[in-house]
Amino acid sequence: MGETLFFANVTFEPACRNNWHIHHASKGGGQILLCVAGSGWYQEWGKGKEPQSLKPGDVVVIPPEVKHWHGAKKDSWFSHIAVEVPGENTSNEWLEPVTDEVYDKLG
Repeated sequence: MGETLFFANVTFEPACRNNWHIHHASKGGGQILLCVAGSGWYQEWGKGKEPQSLKPGDVVVIPPEVKHWHGAKKDSWFSHIAVEVPGENTSNEWLEPVTDEVYDKLG
C-alpha cells in the first residue's frame, strides 16, 4: 500500500514559535512546510544560517537531521501545513526553546 503521509495544519499566534527540533531518520524523512497564511520565520541552526522570512505560497523543504525552528512574526498570525516526509526509523527530537534574545533580533 505504500507510505502513509502525515499532514498537520498549524497556526501560530503573533510571536509564537516552536522549540528548536530535529526530524531524525536513517533513510528518507524530514519535513516540508507549505505556508498558507500570515507571515513567519524559519531558521536552521548554525553559523551563517540566516532566518528565512515566510509568506503564503512559500515552501520550505527541511532535510532530516537538521536542527531548526519555525513560527510567527511578532506582528502576524502564521499558518502552515506541515508534511512529515516518510522514512525509516523516523522520530522527532524536541530541544531547547528559541530564546527571546534570538527571536527579538529578527525583523
